[in-house]
Amino acid sequence: MNGTTPNLPLAGVRVLDMTWFVAGPTATRVLAALGADVLRVERSDSWQGFRGGDAGPNDGGMYNNLNVDKRAVKLNARHPKGLELLVELIKRHDVLIQNYSSRVFESWGLSYQELRNIKADLIYVTITGFGHSGRNRDYVAFGPTAQALSGMTFLSGLPGEAPAGWGFSYMDHTAGYLAVMAILNALLFKRKTGKGQWIDMSTLESAITQTGPFILDYQANGRPARRPGIPPGNRAVHPRVAPHNSYRCAGKDGVGQDEWCVIACHTEEEFHALCRVMGKPDLAKEPRFATSRARIANEDALDAAIHAWTQGLGKYDVMYRLQEAGVAAGAVQNAADRVDRDEQLRARGMFVEVDHPALGRKPVEAVPIRFSRTPCRLDRASPLWGEHNKEVFGAMLGHPDEELARLEGEGVI
Repeated sequence: MNGTTPNLPLAGVRVLDMTWFVAGPTATRVLAALGADVLRVERSDSWQGFRGGDAGPNDGGMYNNLNVDKRAVKLNARHPKGLELLVELIKRHDVLIQNYSSRVFESWGLSYQELRNIKADLIYVTITGFGHSGRNRDYVAFGPTAQALSGMTFLSGLPGEAPAGWGFSYMDHTAGYLAVMAILNALLFKRKTGKGQWIDMSTLESAITQTGPFILDYQANGRPARRPGIPPGNRAVHPRVAPHNSYRCAGKDGVGQDEWCVIACHTEEEFHALCRVMGKPDLAKEPRFATSRARIANEDALDAAIHAWTQGLGKYDVMYRLQEAGVAAGAVQNAADRVDRDEQLRARGMFVEVDHPALGRKPVEAVPIRFSRTPCRLDRASPLWGEHNKEVFGAMLGHPDEELARLEGEGVI
C-alpha cells in the first residue's frame, strides 16, 4: 500500500497534502518525485474548479499535471467524524502541508499547538500570501497578488508604459519550490534531533527576494528599474546595441497568433554574419549600419530590413540559420513548441508520459532536476477523486467496509 520507492531519497517519508491550486501541489509534487508517500486530502462534497474540468472530477489538466505520483482520499474535515479521521491521518504522517488562508485550520481547532498535541514531531507547513502573523495575516492572496505587492509586476512593464504584469502565476510555482527546500531542511533537522517544527511561508516575502538584482543595480549603478526615454520593446538597454529585437516570421501558431524570432548582435562579426545569412552582405557596409552607433541611430530602418527577410521564413528556420552562423537567435515558443517540438527539452526528458484511467496516456512535466544516483520517480498518473479511500481509511486506519460505506453515505468521505 505504501506509495514510496525504496531507493529514492525520501522513501519512508509520509506527507499529508491538504493543498490546492498551484503553490502547495507544486511542493508536494517534487516531494513525491523524490520518493515520499504523498496523500492528498480533498473535499468530499465538491470537485469544481481546480480538480476537474467539463467532463467531471478527473479530467482537469492542471490538476493532473501537478499531482502525479500521489494518492488521494475524499474527506469532509468540517464534519465531526471527518475531523476525527483527519486527526488519525495526521498521527501517521511526518509532514502536513496546507496553503489555505490562515483562518481555516484554526477554525477546525487545528492550530500549530493543537497539531503538536496530536503529533509532537510533526513538520507543519503553511503557504499563505502574507504568513500567519502580522496585520495582513488574514488576507487571501495568490501568486499574482504577491507579484504586484512585491514590485515584480511594476518591474515587468516597458519604459514609458503601464506595468504589464506577468503572463502566469510565477510566484505560486516559486513558492512551491522554496517550500520543498524548507521541508528538506526540516526533515534533516528532525533526523538529527527528533523534533518537528512549523514552517510558516509567505509568498509575498518570497517574491520580495526576487527583486534583489534590481535593487543592487540601482545601488551600484544608479539605474532605476524603469528607464524613461529608452526605446520600448525588446531593444537592448545595457549595453545599448542593435539589432536587438523580436521579428515577425511566416505563419501562425495553433491559435492564430503571429510567429516570432528574437535576434541580437553584440559585435561587428555577428552583424556581418547576419547580413550574409540574409543574403545582403552589402547592408553591413551602408553608412547608416556600418558601426554600432550608426545602427542604434537608425534602429527603425534596420529592424525593417531584418523583418523584410524574416517574414518569409519560419521562426525555426530563422533560428537555425543564424545560430549556425554564430548569431544569437531564438524562436519565440508557445506551449506546443515546448512540449512537442523542443529538441533540447526532449533530450533532457522534461516531459514524460503516464497512463491515466480517465484521460489515457498523456504527457506531464518532469521534475527539472537530474540525479545521477537517485533519479526522480515519475511513473504514476494523478489520482482519481477519492481513489484511495478504501486503501487509506480501511487498510491504513483499520476502519471496516461497512463503516466506510456509512461514512460515504453521510458525506464524510
